Amino acid sequence: MYPKLKRATAGLAAFIATLAPLQAQETPEVPETLSLQTTLEFALENNFAIKQAIESIKEQEGLIVEVKARALPSVSLNGSYRQLDEGLSDPDSFFPATTESWSITLSARQALYQGGGIRAALDVQDLLRESSLLSLESTVLDALLEVRTRYYAALLARDQIGVEEQNIELLEETLNNAKLRRDAGDVSDFEVLRAEVALANAQPPLIRRRGAFRVAIEQLRQSMGYQNYRRDALNLEKVPDFTDELVYEPIEYDLQEGLEQALANRSELKQLEAIAKAREAGLEIANSGLKPSLDLVGSYGKQRSNFSSSFDDGPHGWTLGLEASWNIWDGRQTRGQRLQALSQLEQARIQQQSFRLGIEVQVRQAISALQEADQLAQAAVKVVEQAEEAVRMANSRFETGSISQLEVLEAQVALTEARTNALAANYQHLVAVAQYRRALGNESISRDIWPSAE
Repeated sequence: MYPKLKRATAGLAAFIATLAPLQAQETPEVPETLSLQTTLEFALENNFAIKQAIESIKEQEGLIVEVKARALPSVSLNGSYRQLDEGLSDPDSFFPATTESWSITLSARQALYQGGGIRAALDVQDLLRESSLLSLESTVLDALLEVRTRYYAALLARDQIGVEEQNIELLEETLNNAKLRRDAGDVSDFEVLRAEVALANAQPPLIRRRGAFRVAIEQLRQSMGYQNYRRDALNLEKVPDFTDELVYEPIEYDLQEGLEQALANRSELKQLEAIAKAREAGLEIANSGLKPSLDLVGSYGKQRSNFSSSFDDGPHGWTLGLEASWNIWDGRQTRGQRLQALSQLEQARIQQQSFRLGIEVQVRQAISALQEADQLAQAAVKVVEQAEEAVRMANSRFETGSISQLEVLEAQVALTEARTNALAANYQHLVAVAQYRRALGNESISRDIWPSAE
């Protein structure tokens, strides 16, 4: 059963967008390069939340086996041996005096009818197992969404470092130009000093961006479940090259269609439906306490003879019969259990309704975030182009003496801000797309790869 579960978990990758068959090593070294696809593959195999969800399914398997045992016959072997004091023997008895007694009995019992409680209990466990599988699906998709988001955050931090470095290069070029013009007598030392101050002020943002990149990598490592505890120089501070880029790629989306897909696909809603059905079966279990039970019982035994201590002389034989019971009055215990079951069923139905509303809100919020990200990303592209042209024109006009160096610096600051905003807009759009797809449940996992309920 557990090997099937392991194969099913590995097969999840085939049903998740952009994922290929898993090839993650148990404790790989820090790679030279790291792509989003590789990151997702590794997380699917090593993320701790996913591992814990898998273990909960194994626990449910054990509960199913335990409940199924109630529907199967039970067989027990009992034996006893006693040494007796001679004073307990009646000298006037017809039987000879004895100082020992023994017996061996093999008994079997099969439940024939338990008021429908056994069948209902089996249904409950099957439904709860299905609920665990759906919970695993939700856990997988939530974990991969977190990995995607943190991978994009690492890309953002990396590219922001590049923007700050470009800004410093521009400021260094401005400083060099100012020094040349001062040496030529075109500007004063004040212009050089101002360029030096601007260059110095650009260093702290770069330092902060590098710190943010290190933090983003550690957060991504945590989401992946990467735990290489090697402390050698090759792995301790090694940082892989991230191969993906923060690229704006618009997608189509529709509110009506999105709501329909979400209500049809979301595994959380299916899980609540399974729980509601389990509560209905739980009500049947509670009602079974008002009905009679019937068991088939049988035994085969051998005991010491009253006339001989020899094992071969002991009488032996079998018994077969039916045992019935009906709990006519239990102090309203069954009624209390039935009230609990009814309340649990109603709570499950309320939770379903609440979550349906929550899904609709999530879809609307995801679409709203996607619309905002689309507009910001589209606007950012134009602003960067305009800011780059402004810097080119400022440098050209500064060389001819038409504008001051301060105006050049202002144009460079505007370019840095535009590039930073463009990166943030692309990051926001990629995250919005991932959240939109998660809200719709488009990456739901096929039942064909789930473990069988054998």
